[in-house]
Amino acid sequence: MIGLQGCNSTKYVPEGNYLLDKNDIRLEDKNNIDPKELRSLVNQQPNKNILGFRFYLHLYNLSNINKTAWPHGWLRKIGEEPVVYDRYQKESTKREFIQYLENKGYYNAQVKDTVIFRKNQAEVVYRITHGEPYRLKEIEYFFEDTGIRSLVLSDTVNSLLQRGMVFDKEELQAERVRLVKVMKNKGYFNFSKEYIFFEARKVPESDLVRLLLGIKGSGLVDSVTGDTLVRHRKYRICDVYVKPDYVSSLSSSISDSAAPFRDTLLYNDIYFVFDSTMKIKPNVITQANFIQPGDRYSLENVTSSYRHLTSVGLFKLVDIRFRELGKQYEPGGNHLLDCNIELTRRKVQSYQFEIVGTNSSGDFGVRGNLLYNNWNLFRGAEIFRMKFTGAIEALENRRGGQLKNMHELGIESGIDIPKFLLPFRFEGFVKKYNPKTSLSLAYNYQNRPDYVRTIANFSFGYNWRGNSYINHSVFPVELNFVKIPFLSNSFKEVIEGTYLESSYDPHIVLNSRYGFRYSNQVLESNRNFVYIRLVAESAGNILSAVSKLVEHPLTDGSYEYFGVPFFQYMKGDMDFRYYNKINSKSQLVYRFYTGVGFPYGNSGSLPFEKQYFAGGPNSIRAWRTRSLGPGSYPGDTISQYENYTGDIKLEGNIEYRFKLFWKLEGALFADAGNIWSVRGEDEREGALFEWNKFYKDIAVGGGFGTRFDLSFLLIRFDFGLKLRDPAINGSNKWIVMNRPLKLDDFAFQFGIGYPF
Repeated sequence: MIGLQGCNSTKYVPEGNYLLDKNDIRLEDKNNIDPKELRSLVNQQPNKNILGFRFYLHLYNLSNINKTAWPHGWLRKIGEEPVVYDRYQKESTKREFIQYLENKGYYNAQVKDTVIFRKNQAEVVYRITHGEPYRLKEIEYFFEDTGIRSLVLSDTVNSLLQRGMVFDKEELQAERVRLVKVMKNKGYFNFSKEYIFFEARKVPESDLVRLLLGIKGSGLVDSVTGDTLVRHRKYRICDVYVKPDYVSSLSSSISDSAAPFRDTLLYNDIYFVFDSTMKIKPNVITQANFIQPGDRYSLENVTSSYRHLTSVGLFKLVDIRFRELGKQYEPGGNHLLDCNIELTRRKVQSYQFEIVGTNSSGDFGVRGNLLYNNWNLFRGAEIFRMKFTGAIEALENRRGGQLKNMHELGIESGIDIPKFLLPFRFEGFVKKYNPKTSLSLAYNYQNRPDYVRTIANFSFGYNWRGNSYINHSVFPVELNFVKIPFLSNSFKEVIEGTYLESSYDPHIVLNSRYGFRYSNQVLESNRNFVYIRLVAESAGNILSAVSKLVEHPLTDGSYEYFGVPFFQYMKGDMDFRYYNKINSKSQLVYRFYTGVGFPYGNSGSLPFEKQYFAGGPNSIRAWRTRSLGPGSYPGDTISQYENYTGDIKLEGNIEYRFKLFWKLEGALFADAGNIWSVRGEDEREGALFEWNKFYKDIAVGGGFGTRFDLSFLLIRFDFGLKLRDPAINGSNKWIVMNRPLKLDDFAFQFGIGYPF
């Protein structure tokens, strides 16, 4: 990039023209108008830049525009040709600004521009004076169909339009959309925003507006008399037909739903139309369906049915359509609709074998997986999965010498059931949130140079969506049975007689866990979004209570079952991320992570699989995995493999991501944080978390990275540099500018996917 900086930015700008350097928007009052929205209206944008550098323009300028052979044509394809200042585009932008400001209620706004020319480049400055906005003095309503008057007026408490508010046309359009939803949820199937209109009259010699909100009549033609009708029609659902094995080549009209060559089953007043046999239990569909015969038509029920039927997981396509029957519903004079729900199934079973390169905790290896999935195991949309796995990884020996291998074998099975398996019923909750019950069983064998570990796991829990952005998970029971058949002598020397020794004894972990996840990301959108994950976990309390109740004997000061002790602790994590989209080619990502675990009762420490570690490709990238901390602990000199863990973790990350060319992306990042112990029994010097000094133990690293985005896979390389190392003796922990850099100050990280 330094070499490219020397290129002439205006190399291919025609003589007598100017390269557009910058658009500067200066607002009189930034509190009333969003500058970001104004910038999006500028018709002519300068060449995109990375940290103030026109990378794509310089790629273009490296080519010879008179040649098409490689690399000239390729450089022009991945680069950007110079954006030449165009005064007509500038005038068009001014008109866009005026229109935008008027839509926002600023009818007295003025937009002036100045163009500054320097060194073959042009900077356009827009100065905006918007003045006081027009405001609503009063709101009147007009109805051609007086039958809907009480319905609309009774809902004005929820109206987006209020007296005294700014006369904003976007709010008018939002109110139209809201009113359409209100009407459709009250049975008005054919109602649309075209029936709603506004008339605004300015109050003389003021900045006030009288607004009329009018609703036209239906304009429908009576099929008998031929008269044009004013009254809007309300609809009720007559019959509901479900085709659970719909194939698009078949006729999709409702009239053939009960054709002779298909079977029909009436279940809970809903007709199921199928070929030969029902391949899914009807109660699975009725639980996810909100459209019932006899109910009035409701858009909200249609939307909920789409969402819940899709979440079943068995259908790759859900189509809900309605047909007017042309006859009235006798009790209330409502018209009738038949509903047709067509469900296109996905393949029920799949087998897959995959071999992938891995980077587990910073160590390279290869893993093979054999996977089997069944999306309708017992004809109730149960999702069953089974995985056999085998892996080998090369572990780095920090004291040099030959790399050692880690071998792993495992089997895992699980099932997701679209029901709330409880001894008591929550009909309203189940209907609204469509929860799923998850069960899993797994066994894993790991052979490492420093220990051999086996883990048997069982879990039982529930998952559901609170709304479009929120997910909940509750696992009342998670059981881990961990055995350590072998510990190397060198590793024993490190942990023997220390706070960590009990972490590597055979043990039982019986815990309960609650998880909360929030994300307002919208796919295929450039808007900013937030991701939050919270986890709360408690272990050992049930076993401890039972032990005390039955007066179970103590063994070496702790309760044991099946000859092994169980762990008792509380643990909580929070992961917060903010994704700031700068433009289509770059974004800033901020992340803050904190976690705390506290052992008590039957435990002197957390189990090692529940402890925190720092460093590695998804953490503080200037340190190798598990090589940082805890606190200012300088590390031991006995063990060959770094494995430093703690009970508390604080970490913050900032990463600037930008696209380069082809499938290559770049990143600049800064990471900071550390881990600590929470109990004074930890003998490692400087490992204990103390409120009055923990900030002195913060490690800081920075660096840059490259990513290859292959669509189905993102391969990541990050190069980190230690900037502040808390393990350094003395008060000055900073490295850069204080001492010569060493090879150990650098770290190379390989990862799959983004770090966060």
